Amino acid sequence: MPKLVTVPSIETRDLTKSFGHFTALNGLNLKIEGTKCVGFLGPNGAGKTTTLKLLTNMIFPTRGDALLNGVSVREDRKAALADAGVLIESPEIYPSLTPNEALEMVADLRGVPPAERAERIATVLGEVKMTEWADQKVGRFSKGMKQRINIAATLVHDPAVLLLDEPSTGLDPRGMAEVRAIVRDLKKSRRLIFMSSHILSEVVDVCDEVALIDRGKLLFYDTLENVTTRFSDGHASLDASFARPLEPADDARLAALPGVTGSQRLDPKRVRLRFQGGAGGQERLIEGLVGLHLGLLSVAESESALEEIYLQQISRGD
Repeated sequence: MPKLVTVPSIETRDLTKSFGHFTALNGLNLKIEGTKCVGFLGPNGAGKTTTLKLLTNMIFPTRGDALLNGVSVREDRKAALADAGVLIESPEIYPSLTPNEALEMVADLRGVPPAERAERIATVLGEVKMTEWADQKVGRFSKGMKQRINIAATLVHDPAVLLLDEPSTGLDPRGMAEVRAIVRDLKKSRRLIFMSSHILSEVVDVCDEVALIDRGKLLFYDTLENVTTRFSDGHASLDASFARPLEPADDARLAALPGVTGSQRLDPKRVRLRFQGGAGGQERLIEGLVGLHLGLLSVAESESALEEIYLQQISRGD
């Protein structure tokens, strides 16, 4: 199916929702454009699901507006959602249906031309790694497998925007890993993915940018790298893994690398290095790590730095 938009976008303008005296969302102003994965992060009850329901016109705002691909969901819900795939609160699939049958129903509802349905269904089942179960009854599936079919249903009309509401919640560790791997793969298909989550590691694992919300208010929206730089006094952290245990003398060599302001052994083969200098400093640090010839296997942005920022920003509202 041809794309309806060239640059996908999500926008909220002073979006507010009150339930009686309780304000679930308070003046949310957020504009996201382009193909990427944005994590909508916040603790339980922060307003994430409320935002997604307002974006899809499932509930109506007290004031403000929500737009998908430049179209107001209040003024023209059908047009706004035409190029959007939505998964909110994991709906149940009829257990007597097969994935092929369930997705055929969704394709019909979404207006996929009959001549294209078989190909589209086969494509999305491949995207969620469920091809070999295409003709088995959904009632026999694990919760993780059902969730993968739910994600396939959001893709069947080939949308430019995906809205996912905590897609891995309630799954066992294997199911969570499978869903995250699917979302990472979906980023390659040039879509705008907006995924709510209360799990920091999930956002770090799959997202390019993060918007943090708490008690109905947006605290910040930026790239993961910029968030770390902005809220950590110019410092950041990298976790480095090595092929063999480090010697005591290696600690001093690591601490002497350019820009390093502190180090911490995580285990015999892993160390956390705190450094300054932004992206340039990170580049120089990695070059220095390679130059030490300690058997470097990998480096990754430390989750602990983002966790500190997350907890710090949330606690400011207490």
